[in-house]
Amino acid sequence: MKLLHIDSSVLGSNSVSRQVTAAIVDRLRQAQPGLAVTYRDVTAEPLHHLSGLHVAAAHGAAPEPSLQPDLAAGQNVLEEFLAADIVLIGAPMYNFTVPSQLKAWIDRILVRGKTFSYGPGGVQGLAGGKRVIVAVSRGGFYGADTPMAAGEHLESYLRFVFGFIGVTDPEIISADGIQVGPEHREKALEAALSAAAGLQAA
Repeated sequence: MKLLHIDSSVLGSNSVSRQVTAAIVDRLRQAQPGLAVTYRDVTAEPLHHLSGLHVAAAHGAAPEPSLQPDLAAGQNVLEEFLAADIVLIGAPMYNFTVPSQLKAWIDRILVRGKTFSYGPGGVQGLAGGKRVIVAVSRGGFYGADTPMAAGEHLESYLRFVFGFIGVTDPEIISADGIQVGPEHREKALEAALSAAAGLQAA
């Protein structure tokens, strides 16, 4: 069993999402002692955002020599994702959506012919056999019954992205209201860590 662990917070040890993903890895390792973990920190080693040169290369143009290292990095990212049985993502909300570094990673795994395809019936996801777990952290409250609900473009985006490639039931563990105050932060983190400890092995 292979686990791909992605962190995307820029806050290092002060990150709530990083604490929760670490707890999830510990829980899954306890449940599955033979679990092989691949770790990628997309802030420590960021991928380039897509450019016209990337798109041209994807459509068969000879890539610019300066682009080769980034194309190779993108291929590595895709192969890591395809090889994983479980994908764990730490996803803090930045300005109502995912960090740009995480978006750059997503752009490298949404690849036609690899994780999705188009056919007469529309889009077909090709990665539906994976388990996806997302540790979400948000500074405020964005639930459907809150005044800020219309600004929630992180969990909703990730659910759509993974649904698009065939993962229709991602597991979401969230810590909300972490910027409201120290007490809210502590309660949110405690609840998320408790949820992490209760995750099923498979």
